Amino acid sequence: QVQLVESGGGLVQPGGSLRLSCAASGFTLDYYGIGWFRQAPGKEREGVSCISSGDDSTYYTDSVKGRFTISRDNAKNTVYLQMNNLKPEDTALYYCATLTTSCRPGYGLGSWGKGTLVTVSS
Repeated sequence: QVQLVESGGGLVQPGGSLRLSCAASGFTLDYYGIGWFRQAPGKEREGVSCISSGDDSTYYTDSVKGRFTISRDNAKNTVYLQMNNLKPEDTALYYCATLTTSCRPGYGLGSWGKGTLVTVSS
């Protein structure tokens, strides 16, 4: 069974850090591009970052550039999203997904997990 499981969310103060994990089961994650997206209450879904298969090229939406870093550990079949200097506007449910396109702005999403909640508040 193909499955993605996100974890690592939580409550953090502004300026704090979290590392989200996206663990894959039922398939080999390094054959796939993987993207993170988020959805806040009342807002549209937003692509945050992605990482390609093969050359591990990456993309970040402008609002997270310089603060978030995506990486993969193929031995652990896991993709990570390191989030630093978090802001209240980063509050959202974060999902990881397989990509149906190359890793680029407007990347397409395939299967995703149930998400992990990130809350940035003082």
